Amino acid sequence: MAAKSQNENGPQHVAIIMDGNGRWAQNRGRPRLFGHQAGAKRVRDIVKACPDLGIKYLTIFAFSTENWKRTQTEVAGLMTLFRRYIQSEAKALLKAGVRVRFIGDRDRLEANLVSLMNELEEMTAHNDAVHLTIAINYGGRDEVARATKRLAREVAAGRLDPEDVNDETLASFLDTCLLPDPDLVIRTSGEARISNFLLWQSAYAEYEFTPVLWPDFTPKVFGEIIDKYALRDRRYGGVKA
Repeated sequence: MAAKSQNENGPQHVAIIMDGNGRWAQNRGRPRLFGHQAGAKRVRDIVKACPDLGIKYLTIFAFSTENWKRTQTEVAGLMTLFRRYIQSEAKALLKAGVRVRFIGDRDRLEANLVSLMNELEEMTAHNDAVHLTIAINYGGRDEVARATKRLAREVAAGRLDPEDVNDETLASFLDTCLLPDPDLVIRTSGEARISNFLLWQSAYAEYEFTPVLWPDFTPKVFGEIIDKYALRDRRYGGVKA
């Protein structure tokens, strides 16, 4: 059986790079958007599994700043899928006690999608069972650049002394300023790279690269990875005496 919430060695915050939707669909002779639809359904299962696995925070990489390079058809389909996901899942997420946040640069997103994102954040603001963060039009370097601009404005306005700036100062300007850093980052589909995801926050995260394509990433597979994590020895650069 997978790790339970009373497992003190389990991760509090898990971040997932959900990769492999397109290949999953192509393996079945279907269009890539069919895979993205299956992937969206899988998110529902994984969010539901979090409480039993002791996971308080789940952050998922839905759309990167680099994903705009994909075909116009795929990008438009993904944006439609995001809107439908929010509309179809909002009540269930609220009832399940899930608090939803979105990170990333919203300026390039369509106004109706941003409106839905804002509404879902407000609707679930008082929930605390699971904190689900969805990264849309997100890139780690872009996030740090935006945070640095905000920090620079504070310095220019005289509200922040440059001598007082440290790593905690910059972290307070990041999109994730209200979240703990991830303990574990998982990437599905067999690719072994981090793809500009949570670069600052994952400095001491453990990583797990699994060959399982995202639509096949079941709660059982998730639980097995959490069990493996509990056996790891995290030293944060130190050594045990």
